[in-house]
Amino acid sequence: MVTLRFGWTTGACATAATTAAYTALLTGEFPDPVGITLPKGRTPEFALAREELHADRAMAAVVKDAGDDPDVTHGALVRATVTHGEPGSGVVFRAGPGVGTVTKPGLPLDVGEPAINPVPRRLMREHVARVAADHGGTGDVVVEVSVDHGEELAKRTWNPRLGILGGLSILGTTGVVVPYSCSAWIDSIRRGVDVARAAGYTHVAGCTGSTSEKVAAELHGLPEDALLDMGDFAGAVLKYLKRHPVPRLTIAGGVGKLSKLADGHLDLHSGRSQVNLEFLASLAPDLAAEIREANTALGALRVCQAAGVPLGDLIAARAKETADGVLRGTPVAVDIVVIDRAGVIVGRA
Repeated sequence: MVTLRFGWTTGACATAATTAAYTALLTGEFPDPVGITLPKGRTPEFALAREELHADRAMAAVVKDAGDDPDVTHGALVRATVTHGEPGSGVVFRAGPGVGTVTKPGLPLDVGEPAINPVPRRLMREHVARVAADHGGTGDVVVEVSVDHGEELAKRTWNPRLGILGGLSILGTTGVVVPYSCSAWIDSIRRGVDVARAAGYTHVAGCTGSTSEKVAAELHGLPEDALLDMGDFAGAVLKYLKRHPVPRLTIAGGVGKLSKLADGHLDLHSGRSQVNLEFLASLAPDLAAEIREANTALGALRVCQAAGVPLGDLIAARAKETADGVLRGTPVAVDIVVIDRAGVIVGRA
């Protein structure tokens, strides 16, 4: 059996570069390698590929290693330039060359903000605070993150369509890139069903990610081995359960992923299916114009929430229709749980 090598997200790389640069700014020396602590306790070390130290700023860079994952940013040089900020300002983020800027609403960042996602921002703030505590700094800094050739790389992502312009997003919720081929992931789903059936479970949950997994587990009191790491492969879960049924299936996921299932897609990957704003507009025709301008499913949800329209429930109902259609004739009862980015349930069917 071949074991695939995991890698590190752009958020982990940016955190390492920030930690090294701020340490050098305070001490005059770059730690190399530089160690960081990731959300689930991993403590990787990163070799520095570039370093520059001036009286008023420091820059450190690391090469992103995505392991065996076919990641568009594998081998990219991620830089962080750190300067002292205004007293009391905390950590201020800026987009350097190759990092995008948010230009449309509907994302978890405000318009005009650098496309540095919330978890990487939290990681960088935590590590800035640690360096400040260790070396007598204030923790008030400006962190400019850049990615060499990032603007060109971003053309191979969905960033331009989402209104993230000028470069890549700095991403990652765990800091770790776990490589899976489609066949390996689908095989793991099948094995998960097999294990649940062997344990005698009558209820399993297919979840698109760690947040939806936590919601499903807490909502239904499900044990860990009844949770299927579905990812984008809703069709794989449904088709396998059609042949190997379990009495009850919960499908839990974010509004964007499950809007695709509601629209009839069984592969929820961003490269193979897209959020259809026309479809979402058809679910709430009185708000059709606003939904078309919303840019993302999350943006459409916010429009509908403001107007008191239960778009999440409407998405869940249509997603259930899709799932029931695949399972037709099979004794599997399906319920759908739609969540937002914070893990709040916004729709059920």
